[in-house]
Amino acid sequence: MSPHDDSPETQARLRVGFVLAHQFTLTAFSCFVDALRLASDEGDRSRQIHCRWTVMSSTGRPVRASCGVEVSGTSGLIDAKGFDYLVVVGGLLRPGPQVDEATLRYLRDAAAAGVTLIGVCTGSFILARAGLLQGRRACVSWFHRDDFLQEFGDVAPVTDRLYLIDRDRITCSGGAGVADLAAALIERRLGAEAARKSLRVLLIDTPRNETTPQPMPSLARSVRDEKVRRAILLMEQNLSEPRPVARIAALLGISARQLERRFLAEMGVGPASAYRAMRLDYGRWLITKGARRVGDAASLAGFADSAHFTREFRKRWGDAPSTVAKLQAV
Repeated sequence: MSPHDDSPETQARLRVGFVLAHQFTLTAFSCFVDALRLASDEGDRSRQIHCRWTVMSSTGRPVRASCGVEVSGTSGLIDAKGFDYLVVVGGLLRPGPQVDEATLRYLRDAAAAGVTLIGVCTGSFILARAGLLQGRRACVSWFHRDDFLQEFGDVAPVTDRLYLIDRDRITCSGGAGVADLAAALIERRLGAEAARKSLRVLLIDTPRNETTPQPMPSLARSVRDEKVRRAILLMEQNLSEPRPVARIAALLGISARQLERRFLAEMGVGPASAYRAMRLDYGRWLITKGARRVGDAASLAGFADSAHFTREFRKRWGDAPSTVAKLQAV
């Protein structure tokens, strides 16, 4: 971590403290801190001038990320009122605490002092366990939605967007969306040009806002048959340019007939029907969540033309995609 510049503390217009959970997600942390680093200085010298950040540890020991990399804190748990935002970076959901009791007390004290708390990745779980999301909504990844619902009955999970700003609580689903959240906070404090600079250097061409939808969740999560699960993953990776079912079966080392039987037993439909339904679901998602035009949605969902897409869409839902698009726009 780069040392602080010698300039006065008051020059920093954005001050951020980081708390890293045990087995935190390195991408979530690095996206956030790199966006700050790039906005903080002229050029790419990484001095903490316009932004300052501190990585805190209650124990003084390095914290291990889920990938095995260890990050050392730059301080203990210092007065939270010195930060504009306090970011809790979550990670793997495994048995045992993600942070210790001292850190939970620190987060509660920070909330009582009016500091805005941010939970990224499964940092929302940590905030909820600390009782700091009661009566709120929390943005969580589709992949952790069921886990969140099982554990927290008083917090509504939101899974249709990248991040959610709910007054002095901010939650983010994680991944690359953390860079978009960081850029939004940079724009608040330092202006649009500083935010654009960070994203440009990170090779992010177009910033995504709070309501940008998360990618569709995988259907494979609920499938027990290993061959069917792998087939679904192949289909999901090839929605725009569908692969023949025989080719998918060959890649799995079984015959098309065997794949057909396995799909019927697991899904109640054959692989071709399941593949078409997945592509139609994707097309509808593009229209309702991604604000795509019908022609674009048809192409991205792997249909040769809008007419074919419209016929299949109407068979599945009874309405034309144009009707759904108009209702969405209201």
